[in-house]
Amino acid sequence: MTPPPDISSLITDRARELPDRPAVISGGRSVTFAELEADVSLLAAGLRAAGLRPGARAALMITPSADFVALTFALYRAGAISVLIDPGIGLPNMKRCLAEAAPEAFAGIPKAHIARLLFGWAPSSKLNITAGPRLFWGGLTLDGLRRLGRGAPAPDPADTPETASINFTSGSTGAPKGAVYTHAMLHAQAAMLRDYFGIKPGFASVPTFPLFALFDIALGLTIAIPEMDFTRPAAADPAMLCRLMNGHKAVQLFGSPALIDNLGRYGEMTGTRLPSLERVISCGAPVRMEVIERVSRMLRPGVPVHTPYGATEALPVACVSGRELAAIGPGFGVCVGKPWPGVEVSVIKISDGPIGEWSPDLAVPDGEIGEIMVKGPIVSPSYFNRPDGDALAKIKGPGGEIYHRMGDAGWRDPEGRLWFCGRKSHRVVTPDGALFTIPCESVFNAHPDVRRTALVGVGPAGAKRPVVCVELEPGKRPRAGLTGELLALGAARAHTKTIKDILYHPGFPVDIRHNAKIGREKLAAWAEERLS
Repeated sequence: MTPPPDISSLITDRARELPDRPAVISGGRSVTFAELEADVSLLAAGLRAAGLRPGARAALMITPSADFVALTFALYRAGAISVLIDPGIGLPNMKRCLAEAAPEAFAGIPKAHIARLLFGWAPSSKLNITAGPRLFWGGLTLDGLRRLGRGAPAPDPADTPETASINFTSGSTGAPKGAVYTHAMLHAQAAMLRDYFGIKPGFASVPTFPLFALFDIALGLTIAIPEMDFTRPAAADPAMLCRLMNGHKAVQLFGSPALIDNLGRYGEMTGTRLPSLERVISCGAPVRMEVIERVSRMLRPGVPVHTPYGATEALPVACVSGRELAAIGPGFGVCVGKPWPGVEVSVIKISDGPIGEWSPDLAVPDGEIGEIMVKGPIVSPSYFNRPDGDALAKIKGPGGEIYHRMGDAGWRDPEGRLWFCGRKSHRVVTPDGALFTIPCESVFNAHPDVRRTALVGVGPAGAKRPVVCVELEPGKRPRAGLTGELLALGAARAHTKTIKDILYHPGFPVDIRHNAKIGREKLAAWAEERLS
C-alpha cells in the first residue's frame, strides 16, 4: 500500500479550495490559507537549507499562533519529526523528555530558549530557531529561515519518513512518554474527526488545545486563537471566549472539562448565549452531566455537546453526546459511548504486567469490568525509545497489528457502549475487593454541596483503606452534619458501603493540560498524612 503524503498536504488542498479564506486569526493578525501554504513551503525549504535532514527530530515550543501553525506543518513538509512536549509538565520532566527525544533542532519562543540555556535542555540540538526576537543565544529566527528558503529547492516528498511526530503524554498518571505518530495516523485522525462531526470547510472554530487547532486548519476551518495560557485552560477568561466565538460566528469550540465548566457557570451567571455554535467538544477527563447541562443552555436547542474518549496514544476511541447521556441516565461509571467507526475496542482481564500476544481468552464478558484495549488506524504503534512502556501498553496481534492497552478500567453494556470506571492504576484494592474511582465518586458527587470527589487508598498494597477526598462547591465550607450525609449516601450503595473516611480538601491538584485529571497520588499522600 502506498503511504499517504505528509500531513501538510492537507494545507495545500485547503489553499487550493479556499485561498482567500482566513486560516488563522491571532493577536490581530489574519493569515489566509494561500498565505499559510506559501509560508509553510518557504519555511520547509529554509529548514532543509539550514541543514535539517529528513528524519531529524525537532523540539517545538512555540505558543499557539500563526507562526506555530506554519512551522509545525513546515517541519512535516521538510521531513522532520516534530517533538511536542506539554510545557506544563514541570522542569524536571521537561528536561528528561528532551534528553529522551535528543532533538537535533529546537524551535521556541525566547522564553523557551532562555529555559533551554538555564536548565541545560536539549544539548543535542545543532539548529536553534527563535520565534520572536532572538537575543544572545544565536541560531536562526523564523524570518532568517524564510530568507534561506527563498530560491532553495522544495523538499522531496519521497524523503518524508513514516514517523511524523513524537507527542509526549501529560504525565498526569505516570512519567510522560513519547507516543510515536505516523503521517498515516494523522491522516486517519483528521478523516475520522471530519466524518464523525460533519466538519465542513469555510467556517470558524475556537480551539483551546493546540493539537485540535492543527486538525481544524487541516480540515478547512478558520481558527480564532484565544488569548489564554494554553497550559492552564481552567484559567481562561470565559467572557473573552464568548466574545471570540460570537465575534467570528464560530461553529465549533474545543475545550477541556474544566474550561467548559467555567464557561457554563459564566453563562448561567450572565445569561450569555452562543448562537453560532454547532458543536462543543470536550475531552481529557470525564465531564459531569451538570456541566454539560449548564453549557447547553448557552447553545441553540439541539446543539450537541460531545465528549470523545481517548488518549495521546489512541484518539479518538469512542464518543457520546450530552443528549445521549441524558437518555441513558446514570450508571456504573461514566458512559463514553460506542466505539468510533473504524476503531475496534475490547475489554480484557485486568493485570498489571505485560501481555505479549493477543488471545481471545483475554477478553471478559460484556458487563464485567476489565481494561479497555484498542486497535485501529488511530493507535500509536509505539513509544519512542521506551521498550518498557511498549511491553506494558502494547499487545501484538497474529498479523503483527498493534493493540493498545488504555490503562483504563471499564466495561461494555448490552448495547455495545463503553463505560469508563477510572484509571486501572487508581483502583483501590481493599481486603473486600477492588473499588474503582468513577463509580464510587459518582455516589458522593450527587450531594449538592460537592463539586467533585476523589477516591484514594491508604495503607499497604492489597489491603488499602478507602478514603473519599471532597472538594466542595465554591463558597461552601464543611458544615456540621455534612460528613454524616455523605456517609449515608455511601452506605446506601453496595459498592461504597465499606467507605468510612471522608476528608475535605481546599482544592484538588490537577493535571496541567486539561486542569481536570485529579492528582490522586498527591491526594493519597495527603490523606495518609491526615489519617496517620
